[in-house]
Amino acid sequence: MRIPLDRQNPLPLYAQIENHLRQGILSGSLAPETRLPASRQLAQDLGVNRITVENAYSALEADGLVFSRVGSGTYVLPTNPLPKISKTSADASWPLWQQNLPDRGLGARAAVEGMRLSAGHPDPISFAGGVSDSRLFPADDFRKVLQAVMRRDGIDALDYGDRRGYAPLRETIAHILASQGLQISPENVLITAGSQQALALVSQLLLEPGDTILVESPTYSGALDLFRALNFKIISVPVDGQGMQVDLLEKQLQQHHPKLIYTIPNFHNPTGTCLSGARRHQLIVLSDRYNVPILEDDFVGDLRYEGRAQPALKALDPGGRVIHVSTFSKMLMPGLRVGFLVADGPVYDSLVKFKRVNDLATSGLIQRALEDYVTVGRYQAHLRRSSGIFHKRRDAMLVAIQRHLPVGIQIDPPQGGLFLWMKLPQNLSADALLPLAISEGVDFMPGSGFFLEEADGLNWLRLNFVVHTEEKIEDGIKRLGRAVKRLQSIS
Repeated sequence: MRIPLDRQNPLPLYAQIENHLRQGILSGSLAPETRLPASRQLAQDLGVNRITVENAYSALEADGLVFSRVGSGTYVLPTNPLPKISKTSADASWPLWQQNLPDRGLGARAAVEGMRLSAGHPDPISFAGGVSDSRLFPADDFRKVLQAVMRRDGIDALDYGDRRGYAPLRETIAHILASQGLQISPENVLITAGSQQALALVSQLLLEPGDTILVESPTYSGALDLFRALNFKIISVPVDGQGMQVDLLEKQLQQHHPKLIYTIPNFHNPTGTCLSGARRHQLIVLSDRYNVPILEDDFVGDLRYEGRAQPALKALDPGGRVIHVSTFSKMLMPGLRVGFLVADGPVYDSLVKFKRVNDLATSGLIQRALEDYVTVGRYQAHLRRSSGIFHKRRDAMLVAIQRHLPVGIQIDPPQGGLFLWMKLPQNLSADALLPLAISEGVDFMPGSGFFLEEADGLNWLRLNFVVHTEEKIEDGIKRLGRAVKRLQSIS
């Protein structure tokens, strides 16, 4: 038994032992009939005189907390547990710092999941997620790769490794990006724990609490949650069918002097739009003119079904203006938690150092297995197969919406990505629709979570069309149609 003793404390050692045991008995952590250590053994363990322990046991026995059995030892007596502290309010017993935590309104996704779980539908269909269909990823093959890596690399696979990331994986990423038109060196790649960590590293390195960051409106709710949590001042620029309205950007740059521009130029989350070529060039020019870095979130930029591909902003960067972020989680398996960023100049070294103090390193074992699995050819084959399947699912959802949802629904079909961005008729609220939909066994992400001002997104909702089969999509949209009709009847 380990009992903390403070030999500098004026309280006698026997009393310290007594108090420790008393607290354990009264709290219930020392259950009735528990046999306490023999006085000789406990004295030896604690480095005290045996009489010191016997005095502690005697005091506990005098108070009716323990009893002695001749030839057997000292045992804990049954006792009433400590009375619970009465609460005058829900938070009254918590420390003051816990009662005054800031409420930043985080976790729109968690709210959706909470409602779905409480509804208890036997066969829920969720269009709310932000990932692709991980069932398409050959998990059994990946398991074999993990085993092969452990046999080949042994204990090295479990080390921290290079803080920049596993060198062969960084080389593979450079090859993949080259096949997409982005010529970079492996020395400019930093492996992160998903793209969310990359966003956090860049924004925390470049901004202080109170600094201004410029985002699109709407934008990725996870980024908004992050920037709010970091106490940034967030300014937005609206998005239209060609992406960020860059012609409105210069005024915001002049007025608010942001420290960073955050943008999703390819298959934007949540709208699915792509930034036009002209606007991409204009954005780079403005970044240079006003000395503001760009954080490019290219989370599914290579998941295109039709149309002409646009170059990454990083590919247009003359040097050091753009930090490019991407991930394997969306295309392969979300649980891999492997993303990366590409940066050049002194900021790269600063990000490497900041990554080290943030979490030391991304899992070396997963990096090695991923590098073994994701050769350029294998990755491109998986990408082509997934794109063909997701293209059909997108079209299936568009047809189902036309069949089961009322006239007045507005959708601009995306050319790639994961999401449909849908606007309800003016008198219908997505927030009001959500609980009705969940009761029908389907859910989605309401648009309010993607805007700085929630009221701007009341009529909007985001549907993930890639995660379910065409049959499930049909069923889910049919359920959504029933929920819309219910909402219309009470609106």
